Amino acid sequence: MNIKPYDNIKSQIFNVDENNFEALSIEVFRYQYANNAIYRKYCDLTIRDIGTIKQLHEIPFLPIQFFKSQQITTGNFEAEAIFESSGTTGSINSKHYVKDLNWYTKSFLEGFDLFYGNIEVYCILGLLPSYLERKNASLVYMVNELINKSKNELSGFHLYDHKKLHEIIKSNEAVQQKTLLIGVSYALLDFSESFPMKLNNTIVMETGGMKGKREEMTKQALHQTLMNQFEVAEIHSEYGMTELLSQAYSFGKGIFSTPPWMKIVLRSEDNPLQTFINVLKENETQRGVVNVIDLANIDSCSFIATEDTGINYSDGTFEITGRLNNSDIRGCGLMII
Repeated sequence: MNIKPYDNIKSQIFNVDENNFEALSIEVFRYQYANNAIYRKYCDLTIRDIGTIKQLHEIPFLPIQFFKSQQITTGNFEAEAIFESSGTTGSINSKHYVKDLNWYTKSFLEGFDLFYGNIEVYCILGLLPSYLERKNASLVYMVNELINKSKNELSGFHLYDHKKLHEIIKSNEAVQQKTLLIGVSYALLDFSESFPMKLNNTIVMETGGMKGKREEMTKQALHQTLMNQFEVAEIHSEYGMTELLSQAYSFGKGIFSTPPWMKIVLRSEDNPLQTFINVLKENETQRGVVNVIDLANIDSCSFIATEDTGINYSDGTFEITGRLNNSDIRGCGLMII
């Protein structure tokens, strides 16, 4: 099995496009198979001959539960950070051992720039109280870096001082300052009820998560409530997780797009080892369980089988429709969709 050097593979990741995504994915797979002991053991149990893998849908996807019990790393290194998922009391949380925080920063900054443009023109307001109250949350690290890169003196985190947050947004609206309000679902609902307002220059982005703070509601109902309270046409969303280094974004209606180095493929709910070939005709859709390819995750595992269910659309976008019935409840997704 031909394995290209690490630096050679890594240098291609943020320059990948649809034409060479499959080829680069095969290179990343071969590298991770050779250098990730846990992933290699899993592959050997599920695939008879690794050398025959030449197409995307043939690559084995590591079940996300392994991040709860194993240290999933490709190569030997001392992690610069260990991100940990949120969860319910008594649950076992996932851990992501991050080799290089600068690489993670590059991934989410490149992704943000692709979807939203230059970070420096925004005021970034983080409404993530539950995440700020615990350590090692990858979402907090990301938003904190976005705040720092924004170069706006009003950018910052807010816990429960909704009055101050309202004053900042009102001030930004008055001078037509582009603003991103990114928050956990229950906190956005609490804020919108206390300070409903018409937003013309502010993007409202929810990251999911009721965390037992409020009565569960559908994603559609959440978005409609926030749209009514803030008088906006759409609510944006971010799809990411502790185990990944990249994010997908939705500009509304829960329809997500990925950066070029990330792809959503679906697998059969009846046969978890069957990955669908992702070739759809115009206006055709495909339903299944979500497998994520995140090539930026080269130092961990780039091929992860999640417990989310979803729909793939022919234009390359996707939608998250729920969770597998037997999956653990994750702290960032306690909402019924």
